[in-house]
Amino acid sequence: MVGRGIGHLSARGANEGEHWRLLLQEGAWQGSVSRRTLWGIHVAADIRQYVRFHDDGTPRDVVEYGRRSLNESAPVGGDWHIPDRLMAASWEIDTSRAQQLIATIVALRRAGTVIAPSQFTLWCHELVQATRIINVNDRTARLVGGNRGRALMVGQSVATFWPIESRAILGALIVEAFMSETVGPTHRRQLVSDGILRDPVVTLWRVTEPERAHRIFVAVNGTADDDRSYLYLRASEARYRKLVHYMPIALLQVDASHMGKIYADLRNKGVADFHRYLDAHPELIDIANETVRVTDVNRQAVQMFGGTSPLDLIRPINYLFTINRNSLRNVMIGRFNGQQNHAELTRMQTLDGRIVDVQLSVTYPVAPLELDVTIFALEDVTARLQMEAQLRQLQADFTHAARISTLGELATSIAHEVNQPLAAIVTNAETSLRWLARADPNIAKVTQLTERIAASGRRANDIVQRIRGMAAKRAPERVALDLNEVAQEALMFIRHEVDSRAIRINTAFGTALPQAIGDRIQLQQVIVNLLINSVQAVEVREKDARIIMLETGLDDDGALCFSIRDTGPGIPPADLDRIFEGFFTTKDSGMGMGLAICQSIIAGHHGRIVAVNHPDGGAQFRFAIPAGTGAVR
Repeated sequence: MVGRGIGHLSARGANEGEHWRLLLQEGAWQGSVSRRTLWGIHVAADIRQYVRFHDDGTPRDVVEYGRRSLNESAPVGGDWHIPDRLMAASWEIDTSRAQQLIATIVALRRAGTVIAPSQFTLWCHELVQATRIINVNDRTARLVGGNRGRALMVGQSVATFWPIESRAILGALIVEAFMSETVGPTHRRQLVSDGILRDPVVTLWRVTEPERAHRIFVAVNGTADDDRSYLYLRASEARYRKLVHYMPIALLQVDASHMGKIYADLRNKGVADFHRYLDAHPELIDIANETVRVTDVNRQAVQMFGGTSPLDLIRPINYLFTINRNSLRNVMIGRFNGQQNHAELTRMQTLDGRIVDVQLSVTYPVAPLELDVTIFALEDVTARLQMEAQLRQLQADFTHAARISTLGELATSIAHEVNQPLAAIVTNAETSLRWLARADPNIAKVTQLTERIAASGRRANDIVQRIRGMAAKRAPERVALDLNEVAQEALMFIRHEVDSRAIRINTAFGTALPQAIGDRIQLQQVIVNLLINSVQAVEVREKDARIIMLETGLDDDGALCFSIRDTGPGIPPADLDRIFEGFFTTKDSGMGMGLAICQSIIAGHHGRIVAVNHPDGGAQFRFAIPAGTGAVR
């Protein structure tokens, strides 16, 4: 029938003119008509016709679905429809981007050149990859469109949806169509069953209009492998889509197949360090920004970005990385390196101009399946980060208050520490005046006394600076530090408490220890607090049994350790599990916050602190924090 007039197919009836007038006016018509068979016999047929229009609104062509009427005398009811199983899966595709490859294959075959089967198969796959979808019917969208639908299939590569097992057949048919001297004839081939259709047959023909010579129509006929499983799959797809649509996290489906080819080509060329390659070729990030597209989103994504519909977000991904271009770079490096996923904290700008903090999680496609779909999961963590910042500020304020409280407990020791250099300054100054008052002043002696005054002044200044540092309210500062020095400085704060109570301090500081990265004042606060607890614990013992042992070193994992053990009565076993709880205390006048703050500080340094009763008696506290780089001698 191809190329013949409609009159050859249909006998003209009395209502023929009205039928076509209504069709062109309404855009659709259904009813019974007469159709001529191959043997010239007229039969009644139930048909449904649709008009397709050009971009300017003028009619382009008519698509007709029909079946032989089961009851030739019965009129067609209004509920008549074409069963899905009787419809062909129809495609209209554009081969413009594949024309150079098609021309090469056609020229070789016309010249009689033998093309190796493996090479021809490869070319056929590339050809199908290069073709683009112009339109598909509903059955095609239902069978292979997944949750994307017909509208989102348009413009994408045919290979995205065409089963991989029969891509070579489709490519061969396209080549066959362009090998023909004339357009119009159909080309047909049996396909392998792919789990979607049973014994499918593909029919392909080129468009007859010269201005659309690059376009091809494809129809795939076949019934679903199992009507029950087909319905089940459709229901499963609906459940999956509903689940994704209503998930409380923003999900974006991304087509990065174009970049996948670029990555594969770079690997074939020997590129191994993609990080360095991007430094030399930053334009590749611009290419990804423009060619990688968001193809589907869920409701939460639309809400998060302040859009009105999914179409606001279905476009190139550049709008996701306007604030932090480096995030796209990291995503690209993860894909090139073959990672299964990638996660990072970044910032994005919404469609209405807001800047949000986002936890970005990327799930890359599994290569062997050739389903080149990347999933972006975006969680707006702006409020959470703001709350965490407020909590950190509250914690810093509370830690500062605890340091002030500790200094209050050490007021006697601080006064004694400051009084010593001040008393020495006064004594040396008075002695200097006496030497100067002599008839023959002893300049050498005065010089010596003056140097002592300066040294005592410096010592007093050091003590004041340590106290001011402990009392100052400031943000934590992470620097490289020597844990031994931190412990020795902490001992200075309680030296008077130790001396006045006749407590013996035994130290075993490790040598050649690596540096720690931390806040000096906070770590001093931890050690001072533990020292005060030990001092108070050993007071109940006889003077010759009051011992505190300090030790630094490395644990089995290479972390820096500080240990303090006393000869006091130890911790009641029932209290060991609660010793670091806030507001828990075994002291009559205690607030129960010292050890809780110590635990918080050590946790903030990515470390751990534990309390045990030593087998030889007394309590032992031990904390460990990660070591930095470089040894301290």
